[in-house]
Amino acid sequence: MQDTFALLSTAFACSGRLNPMHSTKAYLRRSVSKSLRVFLVCGVSLGSICVSAATRDGETVYRNECASCHETVAPRMPSKTTLAERSPQAIVKALETGTMRVVGTFNLNGPERVAVAEYLTGKSYSADWSPDPARHCNNRTWSAEQQRSGPQWHGWGNGPANQRFQSAADAGLDKRSVPKLELAWAFAFPGETIAESQPTLSGGRLFVGSRSGRVYALDAQSGCVYWTFDAGAPVKSSVLIAPYRGTDGERLGAYFSDLGGTSYGVDAASGNELWQVRAESHPAARIMGSMQLADGQLLVPMTSTESYLAADPEFECCEFRGSVTSLDPATGQQNWKYFAVPEAEVTGVNPDGVKTLGPAGATIWSAPTWDAGRRLAYVGTGENYSNPPTETSDAILAISTDTGRLVWSFQGLAGDAWNMSCNTDNPVNCPSDSGPDFDFGSSPILARLRSGKEILIGAQKSGVVHALDPDDGGRLLWQRQIAKGGILGGIEWGPAVDDQRLYVAIADIDWENPDLMDPDITLDRNAGGGLVALDLASGQVLWEAPGIECGDRPQCSPAQTAAVTVIPGVVFSGSMSGDLRAFDVDSGEVLWSFNTARQFETVNGASGRGGALDATGPIVAGGWIYTVSGYSKWGGLPGNVLLAFRAGTP
Repeated sequence: MQDTFALLSTAFACSGRLNPMHSTKAYLRRSVSKSLRVFLVCGVSLGSICVSAATRDGETVYRNECASCHETVAPRMPSKTTLAERSPQAIVKALETGTMRVVGTFNLNGPERVAVAEYLTGKSYSADWSPDPARHCNNRTWSAEQQRSGPQWHGWGNGPANQRFQSAADAGLDKRSVPKLELAWAFAFPGETIAESQPTLSGGRLFVGSRSGRVYALDAQSGCVYWTFDAGAPVKSSVLIAPYRGTDGERLGAYFSDLGGTSYGVDAASGNELWQVRAESHPAARIMGSMQLADGQLLVPMTSTESYLAADPEFECCEFRGSVTSLDPATGQQNWKYFAVPEAEVTGVNPDGVKTLGPAGATIWSAPTWDAGRRLAYVGTGENYSNPPTETSDAILAISTDTGRLVWSFQGLAGDAWNMSCNTDNPVNCPSDSGPDFDFGSSPILARLRSGKEILIGAQKSGVVHALDPDDGGRLLWQRQIAKGGILGGIEWGPAVDDQRLYVAIADIDWENPDLMDPDITLDRNAGGGLVALDLASGQVLWEAPGIECGDRPQCSPAQTAAVTVIPGVVFSGSMSGDLRAFDVDSGEVLWSFNTARQFETVNGASGRGGALDATGPIVAGGWIYTVSGYSKWGGLPGNVLLAFRAGTP
C-alpha cells in the first residue's frame, strides 16, 4: 500500500471542489465516482479530450483547482511556497505526464497548465527548457574495462539475494572511518519535491530515477551528468545494470520501471532506449519494486492502485492481480508471467447494488529475490483487495524461473482482505471480516548462516520477522515480533543482513489525526522508530537502538520506514526525521549522524534541499555513501537531493 495513494488522492482531493474544512475521505464519499470514471475512461493520453475548452488565467486555475490542497499541506502535497521554487517547465510536466497528470489533463487545457505554472513561479515558460544546461561531464566515454571496474552496488539489494550488504573490500569504510564521513557533494533533481529512487553504482557511474520521470547517469565522484532519459511517469524503482546481447556483442543495459506500469531497457553507456514494455494492461497497474536479474531474465514485480479505486462506492471491486513477469534483457520480450491469485469472478453485489468481484490483490511492490542454486524467485505479496481471501496474500512465494509456476508459499497472515473503502464513511466495498493490511512489503532476503545453511527472511508490516527453510518448502524456522505493526507500521522497506545478524528498522509511523486521507495530516513526533539486531540463526534480540528524538522540529517523525544497509562493523538506517545514522553492529551505539533535512548548495546549480528519509536506503561503495533525501509523503518533509558522503581527514 505504501505508495499507491499518490495519483488518486492527488486527483480527487485537489480538483478544486474539495472544501478544506472537510476531510478528503468525506470528499471521496461524495464526489469521487465521477472523477474515477473520467480517470478510467480518459486516462492520461486522452486527457485533452476531457478538459473544458474555456481558458482561465493562472491565478483562477490555482484558486479553483489547486489551492484546496496546496494551501492545507495535504498528504504528499508541496506548499504554494515550495511550488514557487520550481521551474514553470517542471510544473507543466507534472501536470501533463507526472504526478498531477490526472488533474492536469482532465481539469485543465494546455494554456491553463502554462498559465498556472507561470503564476506560481513568476517566470516565463519555455518549451525547449532543459533542467541541467552545461552540467554534463566533459569526457563521456565509458569503455568495457571502465564499466566493470571498481566497487559496485547492484540494483535494490546489492545482488540477487537482496541482503543489502556490502563487503569490507567493496565498502572501503569501517568503524574507524565512518565517524569521519563528510558531505562531498549534493545533486538536486530540478524542480522536484520528492526523492524516492535509490541510486545504483556501476563502473564509476551513478544511475538514479526521479519523480519527473527523468533518469540520470552521473559521475559517482563529481555528480556531473553523462546522460538523461525521460520515462513517461515517475521512476521510483532502482536502476538495475545488467548485460544484454547487442548487435556488436555484449553490452550493459540500464533497466527500470515507472509508476505508470511501464518497464524500460536503456543502453547504460549512451542512455539510448532499447525497448519499453507495459507488462500489465490493467489501467491501475503500477511498478514500484526494482527489477531483478535471474539467469539472463529480468523479473518485474507488479502492484496497482485498485485498492484505492475501491473507495468509490460505484467501483466494481476488485479484479487486479499481483504478478511477476520475466522479460528478455535485449528485447523486452516476455518469457513467462505468474499471477499471484486466480482470475477474478463475479461474487455478488455490494450494499449499493454494484457488482463485486474476487479474488484480487496479493500485489508485489518490492524487488524479487533470485536463488540461483534452487532456480527460484522469491517475492513478498500484499493483502487481498476483496473476498474471497487467498493463500497467496501476505505471503512469501517461491516461483520457478524455468516455468513461471509456483513451487511453494508461506503465508504470514491468512484472511487479510482489505482496501481503502474500509477507511471511508461509506465502506460498501470493504470486504467482510476485513484484515489489517499486513503486507510483505520488504524484499525477501536469502541469507547464509555461519554453518553454511541458507535461510530465507521475510519481514512483514505486522512487525513480525519470519525465517524460512528454502530446502523444506518454506518451513518456518523461527519467528520474532519486533514492532507493533500497522497499515504503515511494523517493517516497511526492508532489513539488512551479514553472516551473524539481521538488522531491522522499526516503522510504526503514526499521526496526530488517524484519518490518513485528511488534508491536515500531521506526523506524531513521538511514535515509531528504532533499530533491532537479531541473531540470524535463532531470531534472538541482541540489541535495540532507540529512534531519533524530534523535539520541536516541524513535520518530524522518528519512524524508520526506510531500508537498512550494512557493511562489516557498521549498519546504516535513516528516519522520517531526515536523519541518517550509522550504528555499531556489536552494540547499537551511534557512530555517526547527519541531518539531511536542510538546504544544500548543489553541483548542478539547481535549488536543493533534503527532507524525510523513507523507502530507499543508502548505498555504500568505494569509500562513498550515497542517499536520496526528501520523501514528502504521509506528512514528511519534501526534498529533492542526492547526497554523496566520503570520509575526510581527522
